[in-house]
Amino acid sequence: MGSAPAAPAAPGPDGGGPARTASSWTGTWGAAPTTVPASDGTVFEDQTLRQVVRVSTAGRTLRVRFSNEFGTERLLIGEAHIARRAGGGPGSSIAPATDRTLTFGGKRSVTVPPGAPMLSDPVKLRVPAGTDLVVSIHLPRRTPGATVAAFAHQTNYVADGNVTGRTHIDPAATNDRWYFLTGVSVAAHRPAAAVALGDSITAGTGLDANNRWSDVLARRLQQQPALRGTGVVNKGISGNRLLHDPNPPEGHQAEAYAAYFGESGLARFDRDVLAQPGARYALVLLGVNDLGHPGTIAPESERVSAEDLINGHRRLIARAHERGLKIYGGTVTPFKNDTLGFHSEENEAARQRLNHWIRTSGEYDAVIDFDRAVRDPQDPERLLPAYDSGDHLHPNDAGLTAMGRAVPLRLFR
Repeated sequence: MGSAPAAPAAPGPDGGGPARTASSWTGTWGAAPTTVPASDGTVFEDQTLRQVVRVSTAGRTLRVRFSNEFGTERLLIGEAHIARRAGGGPGSSIAPATDRTLTFGGKRSVTVPPGAPMLSDPVKLRVPAGTDLVVSIHLPRRTPGATVAAFAHQTNYVADGNVTGRTHIDPAATNDRWYFLTGVSVAAHRPAAAVALGDSITAGTGLDANNRWSDVLARRLQQQPALRGTGVVNKGISGNRLLHDPNPPEGHQAEAYAAYFGESGLARFDRDVLAQPGARYALVLLGVNDLGHPGTIAPESERVSAEDLINGHRRLIARAHERGLKIYGGTVTPFKNDTLGFHSEENEAARQRLNHWIRTSGEYDAVIDFDRAVRDPQDPERLLPAYDSGDHLHPNDAGLTAMGRAVPLRLFR
């Protein structure tokens, strides 16, 4: 992608109000929305959602993306604010001098139709890389929480009434989800975003830890002056598969949560990767749930082969290249003796076959060898014990750090 005109100069680094900017944007934070299962009756009414996100790259002009994509009713946002978190966090308080009212076509309130996203107007606010932002939205009417990123690993807050502009709030509840909030982008001279498409190993672990492998990558990029303008957007969804949508067997306990696993990687690729502001690189780590879910929390009829997965990856590559993106394939990490029932000789053989293709076919623009980064050299079919969260499938913080360090920075130069 070529360079774009610069945004007009702001009157000051923290000047408030809507901003006129160029149309070039880089995603600095993101989440992948899903629908909810029938058993999820979460409803908000005359309440403020105060939600925390950490930006990956700096900016002086921002815009926010909201979503009603899985709602069946019109979403009324009565008022919305964005601010930097007080003292860098933790907690729900904001730095009052940084508080900005978000507008939509110049108006403070907006109604989002069912199935649609909504972008705020640009607003001037200086945010260094690694800043915690607080996005507060008031929902004046009865609003089902139908569009959600259910595995945020971030403490967020619900307060009664419209307290969007308050420095301090008295939360009525907390949760670890992002509701109706799917992206923050910054105005950029040369847009460049790396989008991570994956499952729970990409979505991360640990409440408020900000140690997803994508977070580690973002911090590494900031240490390289030439790469500091590259945003990192995490579009991982726990339980996500490349080839199939959630489909729990009738009567299975997974009916209570499988909807949170999101549409298949093939189905959501355009929205979650290609449509991201400034998207230039796609980083793909999908396949373990395609192997492990059939016969556990999906029908046996959805069992897939290595060839099925390879063909699915090829479809992502073709779509990325059609849009001019570089796309990098991540090898699937080991899961021998996992506690979820994923491992079998058949599944291990398929994982090895898929990883061999990712490494040697040359069809991806480059390889990110996550498998090599976290496997046990003495038993390559299992996670290194020092990197094992305990279920023998998900890496712990040390393992996620190793994965983030395994991404070659030369891929972004």
